[in-house]
Amino acid sequence: MQSFIAKNGNETPEPVKAQVKGSLPSWLQGTLLRNGPGLFSVGDSEYNHWFDGSSLIHSFTFSNGEVTYRSKFLKSDTFKRNIKANRIVVSEFGTMVYPDPCKNIFARTATHLSNIVPNFTDNNLINIIRYGDDYYASSEVNYINQIDPDTLETVGRVNYRNHIALNLATAHPHYDDEGNTYNMGTTIIGLGRPKYIIFKVPANGAGKEHKKPALKKVQQICSIPFRSYLFPGYFHSFGMTENYIVFVEQPFKLDIVKLATAYFRGVNWGSCLKFDEKDTTLFHVIDRKTGKKISTHYYGDALVVFHHINAYEENGHVVFDMITYKDSNLYNMFYLHNMKQDTSSFIQTNQEFSPPVCQRFVLPLDVHKVSPRGTNLVTLTDTSAEAVMQEDGSVYCKPDNVFVGMELPGINYKFNARKYRYFYGSKLDWSPHPNKIAKVDIVTRTHVEWHQENCYPSEPVFVASPGAVEEDDGVILSSVVSSDPDITPFMLVLNAKTFEEMARASIPTTVHMDLHGLFIPAAV
Repeated sequence: MQSFIAKNGNETPEPVKAQVKGSLPSWLQGTLLRNGPGLFSVGDSEYNHWFDGSSLIHSFTFSNGEVTYRSKFLKSDTFKRNIKANRIVVSEFGTMVYPDPCKNIFARTATHLSNIVPNFTDNNLINIIRYGDDYYASSEVNYINQIDPDTLETVGRVNYRNHIALNLATAHPHYDDEGNTYNMGTTIIGLGRPKYIIFKVPANGAGKEHKKPALKKVQQICSIPFRSYLFPGYFHSFGMTENYIVFVEQPFKLDIVKLATAYFRGVNWGSCLKFDEKDTTLFHVIDRKTGKKISTHYYGDALVVFHHINAYEENGHVVFDMITYKDSNLYNMFYLHNMKQDTSSFIQTNQEFSPPVCQRFVLPLDVHKVSPRGTNLVTLTDTSAEAVMQEDGSVYCKPDNVFVGMELPGINYKFNARKYRYFYGSKLDWSPHPNKIAKVDIVTRTHVEWHQENCYPSEPVFVASPGAVEEDDGVILSSVVSSDPDITPFMLVLNAKTFEEMARASIPTTVHMDLHGLFIPAAV
């Protein structure tokens, strides 16, 4: 692997103008915000894992055929403390930090005791999410940091726990047509019985008192108890249809006792996640309006999932598509000692890597206790997914494998919670960092891809043409970096229908690899 991927990034705090080659659509007006790790060492100390790097947020603003770029480190409490100390002093998921031995015994003891219940970092490096009219850098902890989408300045830190009882929350919420935001989190320690929480932040949450965050009007939709008291399932995202929330409780679990003792055992929090291949995967379906869970027990074989693609209802079924794995080795691939290997060594080391598979699951809603045992209850004709009634009245779900080798999926979000045909994503071969992006046609099971030698495109983002009716009428945006010093970083703009290049905007400064982001249309 090229070590440039884990090289410390630099800020470009003032906007710089990109050089556009080709032709940008005149209607493309707005800002693409992106988030990802950009600082991997402070002073003489280094992080162990790519997902530990300090958040570096960057923006690509499209205006009247021009593109401007800027980037700033998220000024989280974690970032400020590390910079002030000139070393890493806050633990991250893959890097556990211990107090300075020069501290007195009382300070060291206080630090040790505070780590019994982890107070997680606020290094929000995964995504950008919107609550009301506010934008936040987010990760999977109880802290989020509000940012100004125009200047990328850090406005301030918000603790979910000041508004709703959460220890962890996802960085992949859903938005409905009214602008409400739906998200999910976990209540683990010190807040009553452990459970998963689904919540809604109203679009107009701030109301007349706009200075107050929309989160102040947060509403809990429902809670789901853990199936195993000390082993909550890890989740990175969830599904949403017109009427339901789909939550997958996978056998990739967080060991609470290990989490509470990780600091004393000298291991990182990442090692507290374990995959139980002998366990099953549970599918929870919750009514969005009533908060009531459908009583049918839906389950499937053990799997690991990070990203949902889409979910919808059709003829009495809930259909949902996810990127799944047979094991949990993906996280291990991103340890920096792995990523810094040359490509051939990396392939050798990761031969057992389970490839990502786009799988479609179908859950029949109208399940009667008298339904014949052993029969497939799925009546849809465009999928081979099965839901088989078991002797005990539970329903065993077997997926339809749609496509192998795609991650970081995205869709035309106007088709979220609706029947759809296309998704876009990063094509993975032997590297955790993709060098291709692709468009998959779920109906024909075919794909088209974009590729350029020595180039690494980010997660593709779909932006619809104004008034578009067809699902793929729009453009794909992807930030591209290269291991070739002669190739300047650029913003790639593809025709989403044909996947042909329309334009590229070369950026005259350094650009870092990122994870996820959000396109904010310009105000009309």
